Amino acid sequence: MLLSRLPPLLSDWPALLSGAPCWQLNVDALQPTETPQAGGWLVLFGKELGASHLARLSPLLAAQGLAATLYPPTEVAGVPLLLLGCDRFSPELVAELKGGEWEIDLCHLPALPTLSEPGLLVMDMDSTAIRIECIDEIARLAGVGEQVAAVTAAAMQGKLQFSDSLRNRVALLAGAPVTILDQVAANMPWMPGLQLLVDTLKGAGWKVAIASGGFTRFAGELQQALGLDAIFANELAVEGGQLTGEVSGRIVDASVKAEVLLQLAQEYGIAAAQTVAIGDGANDLKMMGVAGLGIAIHAKPLVRAQAAATLNHHDLEGVICLLAARACSERRWDQH
Repeated sequence: MLLSRLPPLLSDWPALLSGAPCWQLNVDALQPTETPQAGGWLVLFGKELGASHLARLSPLLAAQGLAATLYPPTEVAGVPLLLLGCDRFSPELVAELKGGEWEIDLCHLPALPTLSEPGLLVMDMDSTAIRIECIDEIARLAGVGEQVAAVTAAAMQGKLQFSDSLRNRVALLAGAPVTILDQVAANMPWMPGLQLLVDTLKGAGWKVAIASGGFTRFAGELQQALGLDAIFANELAVEGGQLTGEVSGRIVDASVKAEVLLQLAQEYGIAAAQTVAIGDGANDLKMMGVAGLGIAIHAKPLVRAQAAATLNHHDLEGVICLLAARACSERRWDQH
């Protein structure tokens, strides 16, 4: 079966490929096989996903000497998805895919968590669970927005030590009324897909937590609204109804975020392979590194380069795609 014969729409593929249980990708064609590959995974998803993406991907696989099994397509959270099982994982292919321009999201991974077993997801808050950086919004209302935003940007790009940058930014807020926090909390825009992600994971018996370099005032709002299992964030010191310009207690930085994930996994009895970390900034990299799967969402270049999986075109519904993809490997073309 030549790839050029595949219809543009994934929904038309099952009828055409129902003559074999599995199909192996071979440069410009599909060949029937009864031995699916599972030494690594390729997940492709996006509204525009179609035959052209498979045709573009196939020679890249061949150049790395990879054999790949194509599983039947599905739709997750309203997003078309394809799963390919590879005979092995190839870091070279990861670099190739990250270096290309794609209008879909695609990730090559050595392993995938599954929603059919208990798991743990720990996410950053600012610019991950929500669409803003809360400290920048507080600063704007306090009249020091430009000064704080510049430091925030440098910290997220890894140009400054996070703990030092946080103290410097919070110091600029000294004397601001604590009611500013209420204003920010009342207008805190959630990242699209957040509610669906949490509902999906909780429905599958997963634990969901936030580990944030932001502040407990806002993480607490999310915990109450979403039923999160745990939150870890920084506490702004308040005195006489005003911010003192200090942070109370230990700062939640990159190392603490990683500790939180490992601590919660142990507490909940979650296997390492079933842990997931999501974030967008440099201070999320350690947490991603200790997780079974680290996912960068709308991230800075430094983070995209180091994260195992990247979401460039999707919001949090893309996380559901990655976590639901493994189930596709149980499906066969001749069973449709």
